[in-house]
Amino acid sequence: MPVINVKRDVLFKALGQTYSDDEFQKLCFSFGLELDEVTTDKLIHAKEHGTEHTIETSEEIIYKIDIPANRYDLLCLEGLATGILVFLEKIPRPHYKLATPASVKKVERMIVTRSCKRIRPYVVCAILRGLNLTQDSYDSFIDLQDKLHQNIGRKRSLVSIGTHDMDTIEGPFLYDARPPEDICFKPLNQDKEYTGAEIMELYAHHAQLKQYLPIINDSPLYPIIYDNNNVVCSMPPIINSDHSKITLNTRNIFIEVTATDLTKAKITLDTLVCAFSQYCEEKYTVQPVEVYYEGTSEIQRVPELKYRMNEINSDAATDYIGIKETPENVARLLSKMCLKSEVKDGKKIAVEIPPTRHDIMHACDIYEDLSIAWGYNNIKMTIPQTPTIGAELPLNKLSDHLRYELAQAGFTETLTFALCSRDDVSDKLGWKFDEIPAVTISNPKTLEFQVVRTSLLPGLLKTLNANKKMPLPLKIFEVSDVVLRDSDTEVGARNERRLAAIYCNTSSGFEIIHGLLDRIMQLLEVKWSVNKTNEGYYLKAAEDPTYFPQRCATIIANGKNIGKMGVIHPDVLQKFELNQPCSAIEINIEPFL
Repeated sequence: MPVINVKRDVLFKALGQTYSDDEFQKLCFSFGLELDEVTTDKLIHAKEHGTEHTIETSEEIIYKIDIPANRYDLLCLEGLATGILVFLEKIPRPHYKLATPASVKKVERMIVTRSCKRIRPYVVCAILRGLNLTQDSYDSFIDLQDKLHQNIGRKRSLVSIGTHDMDTIEGPFLYDARPPEDICFKPLNQDKEYTGAEIMELYAHHAQLKQYLPIINDSPLYPIIYDNNNVVCSMPPIINSDHSKITLNTRNIFIEVTATDLTKAKITLDTLVCAFSQYCEEKYTVQPVEVYYEGTSEIQRVPELKYRMNEINSDAATDYIGIKETPENVARLLSKMCLKSEVKDGKKIAVEIPPTRHDIMHACDIYEDLSIAWGYNNIKMTIPQTPTIGAELPLNKLSDHLRYELAQAGFTETLTFALCSRDDVSDKLGWKFDEIPAVTISNPKTLEFQVVRTSLLPGLLKTLNANKKMPLPLKIFEVSDVVLRDSDTEVGARNERRLAAIYCNTSSGFEIIHGLLDRIMQLLEVKWSVNKTNEGYYLKAAEDPTYFPQRCATIIANGKNIGKMGVIHPDVLQKFELNQPCSAIEINIEPFL
């Protein structure tokens, strides 16, 4: 969970009341938060730099507060204070609106070129007018950006924020992607201009910025934002221009959020402008910006600041939580959580979700807020109406028994990755990928994790490759799940629990694997079927590119095909860089439950 550092005296001033540490801790808990630590700024600095420090009475007290990961609106003092004051029913819920001041004669626009699609395709913008920042609010503004970068922005890889003094630049703005050598500007707090490539070298050893360089470092084009006079505003996600930096004297702020995920960009922008629009000359008012993408006729007006409506049943909500309350009080409790609610048609409650609450996606999220407003400690403990006894899943119990017996048979258990490459489950095993019912990862981090495994054999063969220096024979096994694409299931895929084992020696040792199969069937109380009927198990000759020709058999148990066994094909061994013959077995154990 994110932790924010808030100055105690500044927070109490915003709340209009002082609390003891215990009182504020109880207030945080009643609001669904946790006061993690009471410290000082100097003590925090001492811990970070590994120096000793004693607390002095004159030092400023800092509250470190744990914030739920999905509550982006509480990541700064402004949002936190507003939420608590509404919760305490001391102020009405803020109403955020979009408006262009009468003194502004034109609608600002951001033009996005086609080349941006190759590196960082989306941008959303907004303008805050008539701001009056203090040192504390300025620091909070910067800190919120950093929290959003680390949290929803995933260290700027998904979202990065640029803020600029609107009085130093002029629209319309251009969002482009250009070669590093064509970019030249003076970065924030620097005294001379650098090219794009030189900026990357400049910050290669920077304590904070060096971690963001790999996001665009290998790209032939760098994202760049210009104003109407061809003045660089920023090079996202790395650094802003020194020309448009904001200060305590800044009255109008232009905010641009570039991203690889448009939804997260909009959430980030909504969070930022809603938190700090309270400092605008016209409170809670944000000036929108039109975003135009080259090659399309659509113009997006951002931020949207949408108010969404959801309808819940009062009885369903209270029964879900385990409390008794009237619809009117349910609506009042939800309104304390910034969810304006009204009773409609007896038991139905219309809930208005503000643009600050992107965490509300389902009725159960509203129920959670109702629980917080009611008070977790006020919910009476009751005995469940349906008594149940916890027990191990039969499939897991069977898996554990088989693991124990396989270990007793001299095999060593392995635990391999559930994700693997496309080649691991297809080409290396002699199959075409189109013939494999594999679930593909849409955005794999590396080529090693492109699909979910459809077989346990690739993981075992990789394990053998990593242990080639171990003395022979090598006998390893794994009992785990594979995932198979299945259009008949709700999610389009299903898990299947399998057992796989490999024997590796100077000879293939097919008899060892065959003996292991007989032992497994003996444990499962499945007899050998002499007449090859639907009772018992037997082997049937099969052809499989993974196994050596005429050295492969399908295993039939109780009339069902449960897997295969055989001598692994030399081509497969070569692709996994193995030079000793191997025999293997892989079966589905779910039919034996």
